[in-house]
Amino acid sequence: MLTKLTIRNFKRFEDAEIELSSPVVFVGPNNSGKTTALQALALWELGLRRWIEKRVASGSKARERRGVVINRRDLVQLPVPRSALLWRDLHLRRTAKGTGKATQNVLLEICVDGVSNGIMWSCPLEFDYSTDETIHCRPSRSNGAVDLDKLVPPQAREVRIAYLPPMSGLAANERRIDEGAIHVSLGEGQTAQVLRNLCYKLWEAENGKPDQGEWGSLVAQMERLFGAELLVPEYVAERGEIQMSYREPSSRGQKRVELDLSAAGRGFHQTLLLLAFLRWKPGSVVLIDEPDAHLEVLRQRQMYSELTETCRRFASQLIIATHSEIVLNEATRDKIVAFVGRPHVIRQSDQVRKALALLGLEQFLQAETRGWVLYLEGSTDLESLRALAQAAGHPVQQRLANAFVHYVSNEARKAREHFFGLLEAYPTLRGVAVFDNTPDVSVQSHPRLWEVKWTRRELENYFCQPFVLRRWVQQSAAAGDLFGYSELQRRQQAMEEAITENTIPVALNDPDHVFWRTNKVSDEYLPAVFGAFFKKLGLPNSMNKSDYCQLARLLKPEEVHDEIKHVLDLIQAASEEADR
Repeated sequence: MLTKLTIRNFKRFEDAEIELSSPVVFVGPNNSGKTTALQALALWELGLRRWIEKRVASGSKARERRGVVINRRDLVQLPVPRSALLWRDLHLRRTAKGTGKATQNVLLEICVDGVSNGIMWSCPLEFDYSTDETIHCRPSRSNGAVDLDKLVPPQAREVRIAYLPPMSGLAANERRIDEGAIHVSLGEGQTAQVLRNLCYKLWEAENGKPDQGEWGSLVAQMERLFGAELLVPEYVAERGEIQMSYREPSSRGQKRVELDLSAAGRGFHQTLLLLAFLRWKPGSVVLIDEPDAHLEVLRQRQMYSELTETCRRFASQLIIATHSEIVLNEATRDKIVAFVGRPHVIRQSDQVRKALALLGLEQFLQAETRGWVLYLEGSTDLESLRALAQAAGHPVQQRLANAFVHYVSNEARKAREHFFGLLEAYPTLRGVAVFDNTPDVSVQSHPRLWEVKWTRRELENYFCQPFVLRRWVQQSAAAGDLFGYSELQRRQQAMEEAITENTIPVALNDPDHVFWRTNKVSDEYLPAVFGAFFKKLGLPNSMNKSDYCQLARLLKPEEVHDEIKHVLDLIQAASEEADR
């Protein structure tokens, strides 16, 4: 089993050390290095195979570390238009120390550690840039070994790695190809071009065994998962093609319909590919990118369980990269490596596991990525805060654009349970919770979670006054939309009447009157005003609650309430502290 991967100067990684096990799940944002780590393992295996072919299997007597050539076109599992793209920042050469002039090549290094039959081993390889079409690979002395047999341990030579990217659409026709061509196509990501061939190879190998051996167990497993019966793949010699069909799940009293494999869904194809490969090449290290691709929620959960169990049965090591929250939650008791900052194993104490079960791993990843969390009643509050920050010209605008926000329906208990669950895993986490002013909410003090309750009923109470509504009418006319310039006077009159009908007289000219502080304006006042306004114009009400943030954008910087600015300052401070 592989236990550790060390990468230097490869693609996005300058220097990274990644713990491995079976199973191990790579998680993280897009472009964080998950697929790059899988590709590093694939490149290491390719370099190792080339070295064995040229220096061991060929009977070479050479005892020096001369490199073996790898052609760019051989990099089927990480295709690049030129080999220089494998190096971090395209940094191929550096000035030699002490010379100031001479340069030396920057080496790309990949080291894999493992345990085989109770013996620990380490196999570092280094890759040297030659041209855009070729690179050289040789064992590295970074593990302190000098003898070539120790540089490339026998245990490492037995490792077989297979990289399986997400399934694409199944080809309509598939010619029979040999085993080498299947591996090449899989490495190139052309999984859809070889699915029938892979099944055919498995059937050929298992057909003579009782109950058709592992082909029979694959048929049974797919029927249990999808209710469909796989039929034996057939080689049509006249066309040199492999054909394969399946029978649909039967409805009550109806005959099962036989369909070509191409008629099945992509989730069916993806699952068949993975389960067939594990049987075809037992004992492999299987790298799977997005195993949940094309699967609905229930089957994503089931798929992870099936994969891990099948890998155990066939003594294979499973390393997967995923974005699926369902898969992440299923993997909470396995090793999870987060690609946030430097790749690292997510801490999993008993308290953290309990929190994971309640909150879900996706929430933990968000907390680790951002370092702070904002608690609000709902999404309309977030849009309103963004609009108010824009109106005030507050620097927190950028922070709010990609904040980690958790909606708690104005329940302080939910915010605290969520925050303190995350805090078990990330003790430096910072949080800001903003609540509406309701009798059931009582804010508490905590050094890492700042709680605030509006002095007015809710956030909309700070930008619902008549002068803002009048400005909205003016702005809509100036924008030339909705009604057009010629209707401005009629619209202004309609809004004045709507405001007068729905506002108590003493509050009309007093923006600080209790009327503006205590009413839940998003449910009562604003719907009534806009309903009356559009009715007077003979139009349907097109102003929804989610659109009220438009009013906040109309405020001038000096009109944004100091209380709003204070909350924006708190959010800014929390996010800045998370950056330190």
